Amino acid sequence: QVTSKERASQCQEKYVVLLSPVGKLEISGCETGVHEIKLPKMSVLPNGMEAPTCCELSGGAATAPDPLQQCVAWLSAYFCEPSRMEQLPLPPFHHPMLQQDSFTKQVLWTLLKEVKFGEAISYQKLAERAGNSRAARAVGGAMRSNPIPIIIPCHRVICSSGQIGNYGGGNLMKEWLLSHEKLQKEKLAD
Repeated sequence: QVTSKERASQCQEKYVVLLSPVGKLEISGCETGVHEIKLPKMSVLPNGMEAPTCCELSGGAATAPDPLQQCVAWLSAYFCEPSRMEQLPLPPFHHPMLQQDSFTKQVLWTLLKEVKFGEAISYQKLAERAGNSRAARAVGGAMRSNPIPIIIPCHRVICSSGQIGNYGGGNLMKEWLLSHEKLQKEKLAD
C-alpha cells in the first residue's frame, strides 16, 4: 500500500509564480492537483501605485499542469474579477494533509465550503461547524497548517472578540485580504 506521502513524493512537481496585488505567490503542484501556495511576507500594505492591479504569471505557465493553470485562473479572478469566481472550478488539491482523514482536513473543507467571499467566522464557530465545539485551539492549528491559503480562506477566520487574529502570511496580509473582500463584495452588491 502506498502512503499519501509516498504518493506525493512520486509527483512530477511543477512551480509557477503569480505576481499579485499582495506580491509573489509561489504555487506548486502536479498533474493530480495543487500542493501548496506560498504567500509573501508583507512588511507594508501595498498602495495603489506600487501593487499590480491584476495578476500576471512569471514563468512556468507554458508547462504548468492543468491544476496549476486552474489555480492561477482562480487566484487571478479572486484579485481582479471576483464576480467570475463562482463560474470557475476550484483546482484539485494534492497535499498529503488534504488526503488523509483528520480534524484539520475536516476544518479546512468546512471553511472552504461554508465561509463565502466577504464573510468571516470565529475560530469557535468554525470548530462547531466542523463537529467539535471545544476545538477552537485546534482550528487555529489547522489554519496555521493550511497548505492552500486564499483558496482555502483561512484569512476569514477571526477571534470571537472581532480582532483579526494571526495569519501565516502576516497580519498585514490578512488585513489586506479581508478589506479587499469587503470592498469587492460591496461593489458586487451595487
